[in-house]
Formats: sequence, structure tokens, C-alpha cells
Amino acid sequence: MIDRILVTGGAGFLGSHICERLVDEGHDVICLDNFFTSQKTNVAHLLGRPNFELIRHDITLPIHLEVDKIYNMACPAAPGHYQYNPIKTIKTSVLGSINMLGIAKRCGARILQASTSEVYGDPEEHPQTESYRGNVNPIGIRACYDEGKRVAETLFMDYHRSNNVDTRIVRIFNTYGPRMHPYDGRVVSNFIRQALAGQDITLFGDGTQTRSFCYRDDLVEVIIRMMNQDDFIGPVNIGNPDEFTIRELAEKVIELSGSSSKLTFAPLPDDDPTRRRPDITLAKDKLGWEPGIKLDAGLKQTIDWFKTINLDDYRPPTPNYS
Repeated sequence: MIDRILVTGGAGFLGSHICERLVDEGHDVICLDNFFTSQKTNVAHLLGRPNFELIRHDITLPIHLEVDKIYNMACPAAPGHYQYNPIKTIKTSVLGSINMLGIAKRCGARILQASTSEVYGDPEEHPQTESYRGNVNPIGIRACYDEGKRVAETLFMDYHRSNNVDTRIVRIFNTYGPRMHPYDGRVVSNFIRQALAGQDITLFGDGTQTRSFCYRDDLVEVIIRMMNQDDFIGPVNIGNPDEFTIRELAEKVIELSGSSSKLTFAPLPDDDPTRRRPDITLAKDKLGWEPGIKLDAGLKQTIDWFKTINLDDYRPPTPNYS
């Protein structure tokens, strides 16, 4: 069946790969993006395809479209980006969700919300299951993103319960891979960029905090699988349960890139989670999915991609990174 599919944030890191996959499958795809943290070059290769359409638009503002499915991927996801304009960030999650849910309600469309592991905050449960309600500081500097995504989940569930909107919720853990913005301020892109330039690699805190890194191909597969699932609305954790310290990640990047970079340390930002690892039992049971790409293999592909790009083509989206 060929669907007319809207992807908000479709020129972003994950959104562009979702667009590419759906176009290749023959669907009519509308990519909606305001290009705040994304790049038009991410989807430039799709512009000549007859089943792809690109619209510059901010989802905090209403838009009238007729679609069968909506992937709501739009929102700055790196701390430096979403903290640059925190009010705009929370508006994207809240007003953007209301606008997209309104389209889904009117059209009878299925809609998927790209939520985040940040809804768990600095977790007191480890690993994190979907039943864990989180440890979020509602007045902290990360709250614009964390609480915005939590409210978005609330809206999705209430539209489902009150208006029978066909919703899906995925909670995305740390993801990396080719086409990630080199200036997004997150550890994988920062470390690779610094390593390839021979600069010291900056670790915040003592480097013992942990993350679980999932390669983009695994994430795109499970997001599309979740959208196509008929009897499960979520939320569901999607990510790689293999857990590494930030120091281990930095050392892997240095080794795989052949860099001579040294490690330096800076103070840990406020409310930065100390541990993060998904329990993906539900994804295995309901979606038959688990990630297949190990960290070393994914980092090698990401480093190879970084070597092919011209950093001058990627403006830092905010003044916080250069």
C-alpha cells in the first residue's frame, strides 16, 4: 500500500534517513523542516524524486495537509541547541504536537511521536524500563526539552484516549551515524570532529558517566517498524543496551580515527544524567527488534563519513558551538 506520509524535522539527522527509506519504498513523502538545526543538503538528493516534496515550515504554526501517516521528528535534540532558545524548544514539542495531532485527527492518520530517553531525566532506575516515571528537574536548564517531550507524550495519549487518534510513541536513546550534524554538541560528533582535527578531546566530568549508543540504521528500522505495527502504541524504548563510559567512547574514537588527540576535562553541566541504558525487552517482544550494529563498526562508518565532509558547509546552528 502506498501512503502519503509527512515527516516533520525531515531534513534532520534521523528524519532525512526516514524520508530516504520511505521514498525508496515508493511512498509519497512530504518533508517539513524549518532548518534550525538541520541541513537541506541532507535531503538534496531526494529533490528530483517525483514522490518527494520539501516544505520549509515551523510546526509551531498551523499547516493544512492531507496525509495518511505522520512521523513527528521535529525538535532540537542536543543540549546546546535546545538551550539556546528554550522557549522555542518547548513550543516545538507542545504546540508542534498539538498541530500535528490536529492533522492526524482530521485526516484519520496514524502519527508517531519521536520522544526521548530524556523523559527519564537523571534516572534512579537502571536500566530504564517504560514503566519508570523518571527523575526530571522541572526548573532545570534541560527542562525545556525533557518536560516538553513529556508533555508531548501526554498529548499523544490524551488524543488517543479522547479522540481515538491512532498514535505511536518511541523513546529514542543516544543515536549516532553519518549525517549527524558535526556541530550538534553531542559527544560522538564532538569527539570525532576533535579527533580528526588533532585537537584535545573534551570530557565533561570525570568521564565515568555512561551512555548507550545506537547506530542510525538500527534506529530507522525500528521507528518504521513501530509505525507499521497495528496493535501496539507504546511508549517503547529504542536504543542499544550496550553501555559505555564517556571515557571509553573517547578512547575508541581516538583509536579508530588514528588520532593523536589527548583527553582534557571540563565541569559536568547541570542535570547531566550520570547513567543511561535502555531496557529493550518490550521492543524485542512487540516489534521483534534489537540493534545489530556494534559500537566499533558504527563509529568506523561515522568517522569515515566525517572524513568526506567539508565542515565549512555546516554552520553551527547556535553560537554555543564553533
